[in-house]
Amino acid sequence: MERLLEVNNLSTSFFTHVGEVKAVDGVSFYLNKGEALGIVGESGSGKSVTMMSLMGLLDENGKVVSGEIIFDGKDLLKLSEKEMQKVRGNEIGMIFQDPMTSLNPVFTIGNQIMEPLMLHRSMKKAEAKAEAIRILSLVGIPDPEKRMKQYPHEFSGGMRQRAMIAMALCCEPRLLIADEPTTALDVTIQAQILELMKELKSKINTSIILITHDLGVVADVCNRINVMYGGIIIETGTNEDLFYNPKHPYTWGLLNSIPKHTTDKREKLRPIEGQPPDLLMPPIGCPFAQRCDYAMKICKQQRPPYFEFGEHKAACWLNHENAPKVKREEI
Repeated sequence: MERLLEVNNLSTSFFTHVGEVKAVDGVSFYLNKGEALGIVGESGSGKSVTMMSLMGLLDENGKVVSGEIIFDGKDLLKLSEKEMQKVRGNEIGMIFQDPMTSLNPVFTIGNQIMEPLMLHRSMKKAEAKAEAIRILSLVGIPDPEKRMKQYPHEFSGGMRQRAMIAMALCCEPRLLIADEPTTALDVTIQAQILELMKELKSKINTSIILITHDLGVVADVCNRINVMYGGIIIETGTNEDLFYNPKHPYTWGLLNSIPKHTTDKREKLRPIEGQPPDLLMPPIGCPFAQRCDYAMKICKQQRPPYFEFGEHKAACWLNHENAPKVKREEI
């Protein structure tokens, strides 16, 4: 398959009054055209920072320290701010985590969708209005002509998220980044938003990166999954690899913490004990070693390389041929 995006050895830090926070440390991954990639991990694992680095939207104290981000043959890190403005929204669209804070409360939904159409696609006002109505209809908003005139506070949470998706799609981007698109939505609306993303992927062949802390969310949408922890990708593979043959104890923990429909009501969920590492002073070895039930001496002394099983890769010393064999809990 043809590559759309290739991230190589990306490292991003935030420089604070107490020191350098290494939020992303040597991350590499790729995305093919027409593919959906899930990036999963706890809060603070580096998922959103990776995408903000890609979009050039880091805070003032944030900086990409090293690496390259090759999008459709060009390195985004070498583009000027003016050149990046043409990429954002036009070639790469982004759905942010909270639509209420991402939508402007003083402009109508119609105005906010029409603006990028006139800016990036050089449409006249009447043409942009017709296109905005079409896109609102595409994302499942009923009576789009009436809704165009309404403000964000007049929309429900699910409708605001659909409006955000419409804004991200209005310039027909080649890549759509969705950062926790179902957070704070009830399960029924979550299912509708995920179904909508699947439909859009098949209808307009947009490549998708879906960021979430919930493995269940990516199961039905994505082709491949990257699991992030402590600013690095610790495991990557297809859905089948990650759900049926995970190779990293952190992935085991994520899977074990998902409520199952067969779970007895009295049965307690199994959380991952402990806290994520302090990225002001990242550990020398595996970032998960302090929380891992299977940690060995080498885990705390040396960061594991990727052990490969075809396209499936995991950075865990347990996959070394001389490691003691452990039997993970049944998932």
